[in-house]
Amino acid sequence: MLDGNAIAGTLDDIFGADMTLAVATCSGCGARGPLAETAVYVRAPGVVVRCRHCDNVLVVVIERGGTYCVDVRGTTDLRSILGP
Repeated sequence: MLDGNAIAGTLDDIFGADMTLAVATCSGCGARGPLAETAVYVRAPGVVVRCRHCDNVLVVVIERGGTYCVDVRGTTDLRSILGP
């Protein structure tokens, strides 16, 4: 298990910004916090991002054929503060 900083490059490729500071709200327990503080598993088929409070899956990222598929069903809110 790693923290959310381990996928900073992948998130930047997908969203075009540093998403480690983006705040996610867990749909399982309602906990809020930056993606940098989540539990990340990179040895799954893809990347799995889990809530540190309840272990709910927040985000799944799979890359196939140069295209990223991102599932954020485990979050009720994902907000990023993008600078200029």
